[in-house]
Amino acid sequence: MGAYLDRIAALPQDHRWPEVHRLIFSEPLPFLSELRAECPVMVLDRVTLVTRLADCMLVLRRPQTFGVDLYVPKQGGYFMAQDDTPVHWREKSLMKAVLDVEDIPAIRDWVAARTSQLIQTADGPFDMVRRLSRGVPVALVQEWFGLDRSDPDKLIEWSFWNQQDAFWNQPFDDVRPGIDQPAIRSARERANVMMAIYLGRLVARRSVRIMLGLGGGDPATRIVRLAMRGKLRFNRKDAIFNIGGLLIGAVETTSHAVCNALAALGSDPARLADAREAAAADDPRAIDGHVFEALRFRPAFPYFFRVCRRDTTVCADTPFATVVPAGNVVLAVTQSGMFDPAGFPDPDRFDPGRDFSDTFTFGHGHHACLGRHVAAAMVPEIVRQILRHDLDLAAGPDFAGSPVPQCWMVARQPSA
Repeated sequence: MGAYLDRIAALPQDHRWPEVHRLIFSEPLPFLSELRAECPVMVLDRVTLVTRLADCMLVLRRPQTFGVDLYVPKQGGYFMAQDDTPVHWREKSLMKAVLDVEDIPAIRDWVAARTSQLIQTADGPFDMVRRLSRGVPVALVQEWFGLDRSDPDKLIEWSFWNQQDAFWNQPFDDVRPGIDQPAIRSARERANVMMAIYLGRLVARRSVRIMLGLGGGDPATRIVRLAMRGKLRFNRKDAIFNIGGLLIGAVETTSHAVCNALAALGSDPARLADAREAAAADDPRAIDGHVFEALRFRPAFPYFFRVCRRDTTVCADTPFATVVPAGNVVLAVTQSGMFDPAGFPDPDRFDPGRDFSDTFTFGHGHHACLGRHVAAAMVPEIVRQILRHDLDLAAGPDFAGSPVPQCWMVARQPSA
């Protein structure tokens, strides 16, 4: 076996998952390369990992077999905490219509203007996380999605704690150094009380405006209008859940993706120079391949978790075929899958010209990101504006003990 596997095998069973978890976040590419080659299905006492592209896709595209059961205590009746249910299909379909893809070019133009304005008006060094990677998406939520009369810091807080509890505070996350799982859960519960009060008032205001014929075309108003018509199994409580989902999904994941893309680009001078050149091009989309390739190297989420509901064979028809028993938590280690040569030719080469259809930047299958079209415009455009304004990225992101970036101090580089 390779060096990583030898090290893990020498540990007691209950010490193996903590070490594997550490390696995924500290030495992901060499460690995951060894797993794909020698142990593509790793069965531990807490979780089972699958690391090849085909098995990651299998786990994520079979919601009846691999379910999102662990989301339920965090998200309750929200449709994303359900698998193949009528509620899931109905509300996802409604939200896809509400997030009109024809709006994406205008959204990208708005993001470009807002990001540039925030950079140009900064007085000296500033925290790029609060001002840009969180600041721009929260402003989009307020001004474009329709969550008006809101405090941006509160919106950020509500998104942060919901994301922390749902994605980074699962039972198997207790190996994360310094984590206080009950405190995270309590913070999410407090955030949701305050968010529900705000959203209830928002829905009430929009309902009155709609009845007065004043309406509006933003997504929040579209959702309320659907709830008021009474033609669908979709009421005002459902409207509150789904408007909240727009907020929770938009802010923190955008911030994490922007920071990770910039960190991956900045880790190689030639890579960063090429990205700056692309950012300077007249075509805004010239940067996109650089950003999505950076997120292949450094994704916001290295894995997605599911609960196996029936005994299922993974790595079938190979020497590594393994039956995953019902009840096991399965990690589809998608960061590994995106370096599998079966789907990504010359995977270790940074190639902005790749076809990114099979990457996992926006998930895969039944629970793929609802707002992927918005994010696919917003994330690269924020990165583009940061590179165009020649900010000094040397400090790198400060995670401050969190799994997501909390601060990144930057300033404009002095002119040559």
